[in-house]
Amino acid sequence: MIKQVTSLFYRTETLNKIDKKIKLLGIDKKYDLITFMNLRIVSTIIIFLLLFYLLRLGYILAPVLAFLYYKYLPDLYFKPKIKERKRKLDREALYFFEIMALSLESGNNLTNALDLTSKSIDSDLAKEFRQVILEVEYGKSLEEALDSLKSRIPSETINNIVLNIKESDLFGNNIVDTLYNQIDYIREKIVLENRAYISKLPLKISIISVLFFVPLLLLIILGPVLIRYFLG
Repeated sequence: MIKQVTSLFYRTETLNKIDKKIKLLGIDKKYDLITFMNLRIVSTIIIFLLLFYLLRLGYILAPVLAFLYYKYLPDLYFKPKIKERKRKLDREALYFFEIMALSLESGNNLTNALDLTSKSIDSDLAKEFRQVILEVEYGKSLEEALDSLKSRIPSETINNIVLNIKESDLFGNNIVDTLYNQIDYIREKIVLENRAYISKLPLKISIISVLFFVPLLLLIILGPVLIRYFLG
């Protein structure tokens, strides 16, 4: 009923777009689509009223700023969170799929390997795969549960592995070699990201120095001179 009422005020395309972003936050997300849309409209109204009453030109600025807040809130809120989660999952994937490959090599079938690996590791990625096993126990096929998992994972690398796992389940392919290839790719990707981050550090340090340390240093050096000038 609530979803039907919500669909009267928002386009289905808009609701689906925001719902996809919320799902990418994972199974531990603290709210659903309806909650976010309600918070979005309530916070927009509050911002409009505050700007309208507090600013001298509030009757002009309040509608414009409230509209911009309402329009761009999903991107401003979700993009950083999704990007950070993607980076975190990629790092967790390295260890998770190494353990899974070892589990498969020891003779476990695909479902058992996923179950054992997800239960032996404490990470967000492991929680997502535990949800996959739970959905299979509740009656879903492994293929359906993996499709649901892909909607919660913002990493293309991990989703490619999930696709390989699904194909292995459907066609009985050996996935161990594929897993090791993907593990090598993830390891190289992490190394390149770390190198890129390290290469940007000198620039960030230079900017911080210019903005904070150089003015402070000039104040320390010129302070006594300025004091003597104004007092002399």
